[in-house]
Amino acid sequence: MTSLSVDSRFCGPPGCANGGYAAGLMAQHSTARLRIRLERPIPVAVPLELELRGDGSLELRQAQAVLARGSPTDFELEAPAAPSYLEALELSRHFVGFAGHPYPGCFVCGTERSRGDGLRIFAGRRGPGELVAAPWVPDAALSDGAGKVRPEFISAALDCPGACAARAELVPMLLGEFTVHIDRCVHIEEPCVVIGWKIRSGGRKYEVGTALFDEDNQLCARAGATWIELKPDR
Repeated sequence: MTSLSVDSRFCGPPGCANGGYAAGLMAQHSTARLRIRLERPIPVAVPLELELRGDGSLELRQAQAVLARGSPTDFELEAPAAPSYLEALELSRHFVGFAGHPYPGCFVCGTERSRGDGLRIFAGRRGPGELVAAPWVPDAALSDGAGKVRPEFISAALDCPGACAARAELVPMLLGEFTVHIDRCVHIEEPCVVIGWKIRSGGRKYEVGTALFDEDNQLCARAGATWIELKPDR
C-alpha cells in the first residue's frame, strides 16, 4: 500500500484534483499502460491510499471508498496533424473559457491561474466540428530535474483540451476514463502544441482524443478519454 496526496495547486473543480494530473500520478506506480477509471472526484490535500496488484492494476482509495481504478489495457489512437505553433497561438485567443468558465481555478485550463502557477492551456476551435488546439511552453516548475517535463504534467496537459473538443461551449463535465501513452517527455521551455478532437458522443457521454506535439511538430504523447456532462441539478 502506498500513501498518496494531491496538492491543492493541482485542482480541477474546486476542492478536487485535476483528473489528468491524478491519473498521471497513479499511472507512474505501474509498469503497465493503464486505463484509469475515475469513479469519484479525488479530493486534494488529504491522505489517500494506492494499492498496486501483481498484474499492474491499481486502486486509489480514501478510507474504504474507491476513488479510481487502473486496469492494464492495449491502447491505439491515431492523432490528426497538428497546426503550427503560431496557428495554435491564434486559436487560443478564441478559447471559449474566456467568456465563461465552469472551473476557472483549474490547474490546466483555468483562466484565473497565473503564469507559473497553472498550465494555462487554452484550446480554441479551428472550425465547426473540427479540432481544438493550444500552444504550451512548460515552465521550470514542471521539470523532472533533467530538463524535461514530468510525466504527470504531460498527463495533465492532455486532459482539458478533450473537454474543449467535446462541445462547442464549456459546461460542467468530469473526466470519466483516461488512457495516456507518452512516447517521450518534452523539454522545459519548449514551444509545444496540444490538440483535442471529438471521436463520438451519446447522451451526456463524450469520447475524445488529445495529443501533444513538440517544437518540430513531432507527436510526443496521446490520450483517449471519456467525459461525462453533469446533470443540471449537480
